[in-house]
Amino acid sequence: MKKAISHEEISSLCMELSLLLHAGVGAGDALVLLLEDSDAVYQELLSGMAKQVDEGETLSTALKNSGCFPVYVSGLAGVGEQFGRLEEALLALSRYYEYRTRLDRRVRSALLYPAVMLFLMLLVIAVLLVKVLPIFDDVYRALGGRLTGVAGGLLALGRILDKAMPVLWLLLAALAVFLSLFGAVPGFRAKALAWWRGIWGDKGISRQMNTARLAQALSMGMASGLPLEEAVDLAAGLVEDMPGASERCKACRTRLDQGEAQGAALKNSGLLPAASCHLLELGLKSGAGERSMEKIAGDMAEECEASIEGAVSRVEPALVLVCSVLVGLILLSVMLPLMHIIAAIG
Repeated sequence: MKKAISHEEISSLCMELSLLLHAGVGAGDALVLLLEDSDAVYQELLSGMAKQVDEGETLSTALKNSGCFPVYVSGLAGVGEQFGRLEEALLALSRYYEYRTRLDRRVRSALLYPAVMLFLMLLVIAVLLVKVLPIFDDVYRALGGRLTGVAGGLLALGRILDKAMPVLWLLLAALAVFLSLFGAVPGFRAKALAWWRGIWGDKGISRQMNTARLAQALSMGMASGLPLEEAVDLAAGLVEDMPGASERCKACRTRLDQGEAQGAALKNSGLLPAASCHLLELGLKSGAGERSMEKIAGDMAEECEASIEGAVSRVEPALVLVCSVLVGLILLSVMLPLMHIIAAIG
């Protein structure tokens, strides 16, 4: 089985393994216990991992050889095994992927609602321009007048849209095909996401999300016993699909290798904000670097979620306002001249 499992499933598996290890159950026995209650689709995966562990492989090696987990999962599990903190590493992974699951859901809902609203808004405006305005134009012509000014311009736009309707239908069909391929074909989805990440993957809110992920990765690495330099290397594996974020990790590691202070290296490479770097420096000097990094990661996760909510709260009223203004403009440009004509006839 080589199909990657979801973030939610990774979080659940790591949490269950952490609890069983805390109870004194060995890694191989823990996988066997999980195998008994797992869905049929994952029994092959867990049984294969349990067999490898029983044959003497480590849990991190079994995770890596399965081909179903991100490199970061097996990497951090290996770090936990190396420093005798596998339970803590698995617990940290569970919390991280639980956060990723929650964030992914929020991002999807944040994108879906405005997209649906925008589509409906454009549909309403198109119907008004293409179908409704020509009816009013016929009414004006019957009364001996015609649409002029803004209404005339909108009528001309509607006629252009009506002539271009076959092209618009083709574009709509192409969009539907793209969305179908994106949802049903993993290879196509991966290429489309890679293209998007290469251009916009480390800008705006995406950059803030990447920084929050990096902070979480650094926190997990330091909590598992890694020095900051190796935690940065491990974090780079978490964002290898984001070229911009990966470059920030490489720049930070280069600065650290050159002897630059840890806080300065993190700040000058853009890996973390200046305020977070200052807090981390204070924590490292006082021997509380792990706790400082954990707080930084938690604060940045909250800020990231607040930014997404803030963006959605700005987009929704803006769409409603634009739609209301456009529809109102169309109706007023038609109704006001008609009221004048009716008043003159009366």
